[in-house]
Amino acid sequence: MPAFAFDNTYARELPGLYTAWQPARVPAPQLLYFNAALAAELGLELAALQGEAGAAVFAGNVLPEGAEPLAQAYAGHQFGGFSPRLGDGRALLLGEVVDPRGQRRDIALKGSGRTPYSRGGDGKAAVGPMLREVLIGEAMHALGIPTTRALAVAATGERVLRERPWPGAVLTRAAASHLRVGTFQFFLAEGELVKLRQLLDYAIARHDPALAGTPGREMAFLRAVAQRQAQLIAQWMNVGFIHGVMNTDNMTISGETIDYGPCAFMEAYSPDTVFSSIDHGGRYAYGNQPGIARWNLARLAETLLPLVADENDEAAVQRVVAEATAVIDGFPVWYAQALLQGQRAKLGLLATADDEEDGRLVDAWLALLQNQAVDFTLAWRLLADVAEGQPEPLFALFGDLFRDRAALDAWLQQWQARLAQDNAASPLPPAERAAAMRRVNPWVIPRNHQVEAALAAATDGDMAPFHTLLAALQRPFDSDPALAPYAVPAPPAETAAYQTFCGT
Repeated sequence: MPAFAFDNTYARELPGLYTAWQPARVPAPQLLYFNAALAAELGLELAALQGEAGAAVFAGNVLPEGAEPLAQAYAGHQFGGFSPRLGDGRALLLGEVVDPRGQRRDIALKGSGRTPYSRGGDGKAAVGPMLREVLIGEAMHALGIPTTRALAVAATGERVLRERPWPGAVLTRAAASHLRVGTFQFFLAEGELVKLRQLLDYAIARHDPALAGTPGREMAFLRAVAQRQAQLIAQWMNVGFIHGVMNTDNMTISGETIDYGPCAFMEAYSPDTVFSSIDHGGRYAYGNQPGIARWNLARLAETLLPLVADENDEAAVQRVVAEATAVIDGFPVWYAQALLQGQRAKLGLLATADDEEDGRLVDAWLALLQNQAVDFTLAWRLLADVAEGQPEPLFALFGDLFRDRAALDAWLQQWQARLAQDNAASPLPPAERAAAMRRVNPWVIPRNHQVEAALAAATDGDMAPFHTLLAALQRPFDSDPALAPYAVPAPPAETAAYQTFCGT
């Protein structure tokens, strides 16, 4: 039995959208991390993917049977500026597997050497950024947020030169697909409308098969992608996640989070929070993420318009533009609905009140957090204690920052009145409500200082802190006292100076 039962539709059906390529050989492969649970979920042959044999595969030295490695081509808007030819500069799609549930998943290497799209880069990656993708991706998965996931990380035994030499590594990633908004932009920029149609039909067959062959499927596909992104961004916002580089080549068609480079989780709540070292203008700040998602979707819509209407038929063009505009304008509505649904769950509320009323309640809570510079994650989590009649932990969280106790008391009274309204319609014991709130409000997130400490140790050869942190991140909602150290925010001075980089 082969380690991967590959069935490579991308290679077969999308000529012109990739370059067949081979990973670079490395001197001393060593398996640093293997996600056995994910491998089992994918239906892989575990015995063939561990130890030295697994290290050789995951470092790119040995191609598994059936692999057809290729570098994908795509374009993209990067910080608003369009690049017509980007592509996989240090990644290779090995192939696709169909898991036991019938879901098709990509298997790809990252950091496997130069490709025709490297644009002068070395195509390599370092241990720290690759393990960072493991930590953040697995944390997102445990939080229930759609994400690409790390299957393995293999050290290469060579040094990668960045600001200084770092130990090299290759990541193996699983994804529903690596199709991006930028993938569609590539063929539009090339003027290849026949191939763009092939790409659209492939994407629909893979992600929205119910639309295959149906009239009007172009705009229906745009709507489906927009609704997936509305759900995804709402989930990001409700856990304080900041992607950091929401370029169109980093927005998937599948609705999965991809590319954990300059990403981080916000601690003290502020919509202006930016951690990325290259985001000097705050384009991808926490509070800007919904608007950027909408902007990216408008770029996707632009790629689909030529497939629907002849540019010489002005009436048809106007009709299609109106349809696409309706989808783009619908995004804020779908996003707001998804966001409020999540926020109601976080507050322990049912949908028994007007959306605007509950929206004002949430806005007042967030304003309180911002004014008092309170930790976003813990503030939401400790509301469950208040629901059980124990407000002291929340009061203690504010501590010396507790500048306006009257404002907090007033908001808590409004919230408790709203809970009483729900109880009148559907009574729920306080302990059950609190338990439900704890199931959606994490206690443990990837605290930036803890991530950096674990990665620094791993870079120096000590993987123990990485594995301990990963185990904690995989239990974000558990009220286990053993997890308490991982719920502690960083000192404010450290958070204020924290930056992330495009290392992945």
